[in-house]
Amino acid sequence: MAAERSVYILLTNTGTLFTKMIKGYTRAPYNHASYRELSELYSFGRKHPNNPLNGGFVKEDIKTGTFSKYPNTTCVIYELKVTPREVEKMERVLQLFIRKRQKFLYNILGVIGIALKEPIEFSNSYFCSQFVAEILERSGIKLWNKLPALVTPDDFRKCDRLQLIYEGKLSEYEP
Repeated sequence: MAAERSVYILLTNTGTLFTKMIKGYTRAPYNHASYRELSELYSFGRKHPNNPLNGGFVKEDIKTGTFSKYPNTTCVIYELKVTPREVEKMERVLQLFIRKRQKFLYNILGVIGIALKEPIEFSNSYFCSQFVAEILERSGIKLWNKLPALVTPDDFRKCDRLQLIYEGKLSEYEP
């Protein structure tokens, strides 16, 4: 049996107006999800820290990107044990996103779809938790019995396959 590997799911709360609106509806402590393997961190969110309206596929940076503008960002980091084969599949799926990153848009209507409990999907359009769930599902990892377009950051928090490894201020996290 091949040794298990780990990938990580980062859930954050920056306290921005957009996240406060989402939190007002969901009542969940975290409302943004990112996928992390090794030192790379990816999600769907702001392409430029100062412009909340220009969103899409982003490589995130805790120290210099959008998170750096919000030093009081709180977070939880979860570890997911996977097989080397699953990591290989995730890497292939992620590379597709990276290669076509300019074609992807932020799925704001999908966020509204969650509130309506109705998936709203467009090709090349995702919101953060939909993207992370999509990476996992396309790699053969099914954590829930629902479409990625209905997965929320709180679903990750409540998933028993994920192991909590850190909770606190994102700026204080040392990998």
